[in-house]
Amino acid sequence: MEILIDGIRVNYLDLGDKGSDGAVLILQGWGTTAELYKGLAEHLAGYMRVLLPELPGFGKTPEPKRAFSADDYADFALAFLRALGITRVNLIGHSNGGRIMMKLCAREDAGVRFEKLVFIDSAGIPAKKTLRKRLRQRLFKIGKLLLRPFPGVLERYAGRHGSEDYRNASPLMRQTMVKLINEDFRPLMPKIRQPSLLVWGTCDRDTPIENARLMEKLIPDAGLVEVAGAGHYSYLEQPAFVYRVLDSFFGVKA
Repeated sequence: MEILIDGIRVNYLDLGDKGSDGAVLILQGWGTTAELYKGLAEHLAGYMRVLLPELPGFGKTPEPKRAFSADDYADFALAFLRALGITRVNLIGHSNGGRIMMKLCAREDAGVRFEKLVFIDSAGIPAKKTLRKRLRQRLFKIGKLLLRPFPGVLERYAGRHGSEDYRNASPLMRQTMVKLINEDFRPLMPKIRQPSLLVWGTCDRDTPIENARLMEKLIPDAGLVEVAGAGHYSYLEQPAFVYRVLDSFFGVKA
């Protein structure tokens, strides 16, 4: 399905009973498509309405006209919900989707009631920088400054030296990525008042399990479920276990 939001033609899935009392919005991780969440969405659609938009810059949804911040993605999510007439909703955010959820729930004037939250291998806590990482980052910044007069060379340099996600992104989405990863979301976590479930792979290398344990302490009403042996896509690696956890959280009897 498609819907026009702020001039962007958004691709999205709308599954389950539209007359259902409950609805959930799934916010995807960086660089993913709706296809990666389709199994999760179809499972949840067995007892609630599921909305799964491909965020601007991912999947079939075009890039925004300017680099987005987490606040911009939160604005987009609200506009999407309002366009569909949704006034109350549960939220599930994987990886970068967790950042957007934090922005949404910290707002006092959202106009939408957020009920229960599920953070799956969520981003939001900046990675610890070792001395080696700090040195590489410093050299990278110096290289960019020196090559600024030569845009073509600068683009190739950035593509070779950035992370895999950075290399695979367009110039505009690279700017977006920098905005997202440079923000520390820990100050927002104590402001989250909704019941929150953290689902985390114990072997997650992108957002380590230590981040989950810290988030559990910072979010007032949070509980952590560790998915043993799973990585950053715990819901894909152990779907049966994760689905049972979600069903219990949303009050669905087995």
